[in-house]
Amino acid sequence: MTGTRSVQIAVLGTLAGLAATMGTAAETKATLPVRQVVELPVRDDPTVSFRIWLKVGSQDDPPGKEGLASLVGDVLAEGSTQRNRYEKILDLLFPLAGSYSASVSAEMTVMAGRIHKDNLERYYPLLVEAILEPAFKQEDLDRLKSQTLNYLENTLRYAGDEELGKAVLYNAIFAGTPYGHVSEGTIASVRGITLEDVRGFYQRHYTRDNVVIGIGGGYGKETLDRLRADLGRLAPGKPPEVPPPEPKPIRGRQVVIVEKDAQATAISLGFPIGVLRGSREWYALAVANSWLGEHRNSSSHLFQVLREVRGLNYGDYSYIEHFPGGGHLQMPPQNAARRRQIFEIWIRPVPNEARHFALRAALRELKLLVERGLSEPQFELTRGFLGKYVLHYAPTTMERLGYALDDRFYGVDGSHLERFRRTMGEVTLEEVNAALRRHLKVENVQIAIVTRDAKGFRDALVAEAPSPYTYPTPKPDSVLEEDRQIGTFPLGIKAEDVKIVPVGELFVK
Repeated sequence: MTGTRSVQIAVLGTLAGLAATMGTAAETKATLPVRQVVELPVRDDPTVSFRIWLKVGSQDDPPGKEGLASLVGDVLAEGSTQRNRYEKILDLLFPLAGSYSASVSAEMTVMAGRIHKDNLERYYPLLVEAILEPAFKQEDLDRLKSQTLNYLENTLRYAGDEELGKAVLYNAIFAGTPYGHVSEGTIASVRGITLEDVRGFYQRHYTRDNVVIGIGGGYGKETLDRLRADLGRLAPGKPPEVPPPEPKPIRGRQVVIVEKDAQATAISLGFPIGVLRGSREWYALAVANSWLGEHRNSSSHLFQVLREVRGLNYGDYSYIEHFPGGGHLQMPPQNAARRRQIFEIWIRPVPNEARHFALRAALRELKLLVERGLSEPQFELTRGFLGKYVLHYAPTTMERLGYALDDRFYGVDGSHLERFRRTMGEVTLEEVNAALRRHLKVENVQIAIVTRDAKGFRDALVAEAPSPYTYPTPKPDSVLEEDRQIGTFPLGIKAEDVKIVPVGELFVK
């Protein structure tokens, strides 16, 4: 539920509704300019994909109203329109097998939908009505607020320690900035959001000058012209741009321990990095990151060290971009673009008795990578793998359309995916290791841990207590020798840099 919720939409109406929509658009004589359109035509695709990008996100939440952008997206995607109550929309779901959804991240809100061409004429008015004609009913808002509060109070806190740890990490790194809260907001702020807040936010940010049309698949020119005209009905104007966040520098190794009666310990750690997709340096850093911890890749180094050799957990990964929903995604998501990124290591839950050992092992491997860099064989193997693996990042038209919108966000000239693959044949080992040294600073790291007996763990961290780990089955001498080095690896964590937070106090205000 991290900012994305879906509702499938279908309608058995006639072309009369479409004509009414077109008539209103024609009366305004407004149409979106071509510069506000991203096209991805695929002639033989029997479906049409829509991604309508509003340049607004959780960074635009007013102080005290955190979660407002997310709720507005929910109201559009899961609420009534002026022509159809929400219950009727659900009743009309199955005949068209169509859908639309709202995805709200820090800087992007995307209304996305996909439909077979045979059903386009009946589906299209519903998609447009959701964006242009929300009913703003109190009953819808009450229902959606209840869902959001349940997520913050129960799901995020108690249903998945991995997502909880990552949320705590991001909130800590970006504290005091517009990125410093989860998209859903806080319990207090969501409770205080009113229908007037939702309507006012929509009027300020859902404007003609603040939207980009993304359309792909087997559509015709008439569909795009219709969409440009219809979205031209949005009110003119562009809200002031929020400056990129400037997180406070991390001094030393800062730790937040979430006290929770957890059966295993989830660990996330990271820090801001100053490189964005599209630059050659980003692709160089992507090679090193893939070797260290490519998402869901069992051959990556962290996975081998912690899971394959030692059997501590399910997986261990690293990232140079925000990667929401990692627990259920195989490939990187689209439309979660942002102007400030972090490097992150995600250690999926380990046995509580292995938590100190696993934290040390991850930081030690990061330190060794930065100090030594990649070897020539490691470099050649990884860039060869990435040059092919990137082909799997976006196999569908809808996913490629998402990347095309992200290209517009980042100012990538051409296609990021094509540049990614091309650069794998050009980048050098020297560039990769230089990017490592420039961007991965292992001394200043924010750490988030979800575990039980937080005080005991804090004391062990601060005391640099040895952390040997005993295996249920024999291990080779080479592994045991390395374990002795890991078990005494110095973390340099000071008592004043460790904060303990009971899980029930998270996301309150």
